[in-house]
Amino acid sequence: MLDADFFRRWMTAAAASVDREAERLTALDSPIGDADHGSNLQRGFKAVAADLEKEAPDTPGAVLVLAGRRLISTVGGASGPLYGTLLRRTGKALGDAAEVDRGQLAEALRTGVNAVRTLGGAAPGDKTMLDALVPAADALGDSFAAARAAAEEGAVATTPLQARKGRASYLGERSIGHQDPGATSAALLVAALAEVAGE
Repeated sequence: MLDADFFRRWMTAAAASVDREAERLTALDSPIGDADHGSNLQRGFKAVAADLEKEAPDTPGAVLVLAGRRLISTVGGASGPLYGTLLRRTGKALGDAAEVDRGQLAEALRTGVNAVRTLGGAAPGDKTMLDALVPAADALGDSFAAARAAAEEGAVATTPLQARKGRASYLGERSIGHQDPGATSAALLVAALAEVAGE
């Protein structure tokens, strides 16, 4: 079973991963976005980690709701609302349970992913974070490791796609040949989850 401490460790691991990979995320964002994806997420997740050191929410859902709120208030551009919505809606779907299992997390994550779809108006294949998140949420029912692999494959698979949503869509065919930074950061979030789960 997964308790609040597990979810705190997930958010802390995600913050460390984004911190390590910030330059790469920004490099991916340079040709097709505003060249700020890494620095924006780095600032947001640092704030999340700092908040979780100060307060200790006592349920998995409360940890994610706090993290989502903090990302919305600190991350610029589209990433803040999208990641904030993902975590907040996932947290709300988990409710007040003190512990959840992997199946319940998978179900809640689907709710969060669907909220991102609604907010951004994107679908898988549009070259966005959904290309990593949708397969990850589906694979989480099997294992944490399967979710991680599905997210990483989804991120890499955005390279040959033409962007249909977000900043990159303004480039039309010039967006082809670049891995999507949002899908890449989403894969980092899922990889951090698998790491904390020991898979």
